[in-house]
Amino acid sequence: MATIITMPRLSDTMTDGTVATWLKKVGDKVSEGDMLAEIETDKATMEFESFNEGTLLYIGIQEGETAPVDSLLAIIGNEGEDISALIAGGATAAPTTPNALATTEVKKEETSAPVVAATATIALPKGVVVVTMPRLSDTMTEGTVATWLKKVGDTVTEGDILAEIETDKATMEFESFNEGTLLYIGIPEGQSAPIDSLLAIIGPAGTDIGGIAENYKIGGAVPVATATEELKSAPTSEAAIVAQEASADGQRVLASPLAKKIAGEKGIQLAQVKGSGENGRITKSDVENFKVGSQQPTANSQEAAPAKAETVAAKPYIPAGQFATEEIKNSQMRKIIAKRLAESLFTAPHYNLVIEVTMDEAMKSRAIINSVPDTKVSFNDMVIKASALALKKHPKINSQWTAESIIINYHVNIGVAVAVEDGLVVPVLPFTDGMSLSQIGTSVRDLAGRAKNKKLLPTEMEGSTFTISNLGMFGITEFNSIINQPNSAILSVGAIVEKPVVKNGQIVVGNTMMLSLACDHRTIDGATGAQFLQTLKQYIENPVTMLA
Repeated sequence: MATIITMPRLSDTMTDGTVATWLKKVGDKVSEGDMLAEIETDKATMEFESFNEGTLLYIGIQEGETAPVDSLLAIIGNEGEDISALIAGGATAAPTTPNALATTEVKKEETSAPVVAATATIALPKGVVVVTMPRLSDTMTEGTVATWLKKVGDTVTEGDILAEIETDKATMEFESFNEGTLLYIGIPEGQSAPIDSLLAIIGPAGTDIGGIAENYKIGGAVPVATATEELKSAPTSEAAIVAQEASADGQRVLASPLAKKIAGEKGIQLAQVKGSGENGRITKSDVENFKVGSQQPTANSQEAAPAKAETVAAKPYIPAGQFATEEIKNSQMRKIIAKRLAESLFTAPHYNLVIEVTMDEAMKSRAIINSVPDTKVSFNDMVIKASALALKKHPKINSQWTAESIIINYHVNIGVAVAVEDGLVVPVLPFTDGMSLSQIGTSVRDLAGRAKNKKLLPTEMEGSTFTISNLGMFGITEFNSIINQPNSAILSVGAIVEKPVVKNGQIVVGNTMMLSLACDHRTIDGATGAQFLQTLKQYIENPVTMLA
């Protein structure tokens, strides 16, 4: 049974892709999870993995060639299988969903039949398009619909935002590439589904779409669609009812998912909040800065206010001595964090090296640097800069392990761990070694701010070669982190502590900071890690050397 692999949509704005490198050649065996090729998108060059097993029978787009999303990329099947009809059909078949990672399974005895994209097992009415769950990051396997910005019956034009989709990295707006009427919603708000699941159906108003959702399959899998009627009757929490407000003129209020959540918790009517985001969208900060006394009164505001207050205050009182639990549904981010960190801890043999760094000179240098107008540098920025320079001198720390080889990166892309509401994200500073301290400071503040507002692009969290995690601001003096694979090491930064130290044989008051380096023993030997920490210590204790 042969499978057609099409050019995937690896970013939310990607329309064409270029095959940078084929990592498999015709005749090679392919297992699920194997990297097939490196594909250059409009944002980055990304590895594309196989979701199928078999033999690579055909390559449809050669290295260096560019083709639209859904073009025939490759065919995987049984060795010696006749795929001539698939090649002919795949070269001319028009894709039905320009936003999906489409694969089509065709049985060997059916090779004379025309090849169609795997969006439905029945013919689609004229003008009807099936929209599937997009792959919005290179590591995304499923997505959660955070918010629908259109409802069934709404008119949709190309470029309209259909929904906000939560991936394993961020919540992103998903725009429509089609025009028509939203006829069907396949995944209700708050529900998760794999990539290529039926997300929505768009077409001419009044079109009969009976049977499409019921017959939709993902590569022959069981249909996953949910009927529109089920969406209408699904239970809605009181907090959600509070948050999903309509304005006085009946128009839907645009608000980010986090803003809605906070508004629901605080009992704030979104219709009363002025949005500062694009097109008047209400953001987290708008809700947090909203003062109840400043809202404009409405005809029923006096009646509505007490009800909202009761809703927010509905947390039960738990007397002492009684058992009490709360179940919180795992977000996509939390699921991926759990999966990745478990894989890292149990596949990479970790060991930790700890060194104490004197921070007196760093504190003096930072005060001088920050005395310059419009300049703000943190101690974390100094650690990032020092790490980048040390990595250039010890490139083995800047490496990654594969089954066949150790890859040493001579470019330095440092990932900075940022705590967000749902867990942890790691935005990346490309070519960190070439950035000044002030550039690092500006970039980190920008990335961290957008990370907390879920505004980071997936490409801004890709390509790290080394990671830094800092819990010093929480008063943690020393800790060990789990390696952020495929990196080979992660640096844990503790708080600066004032304590007695010995200098020139005398006990004096000094400031020190503990650094812990977690290493993958497959790539980094103990002596190599120790030498890196010695160099890092020298840079931090003598900041002037970082400015040379």
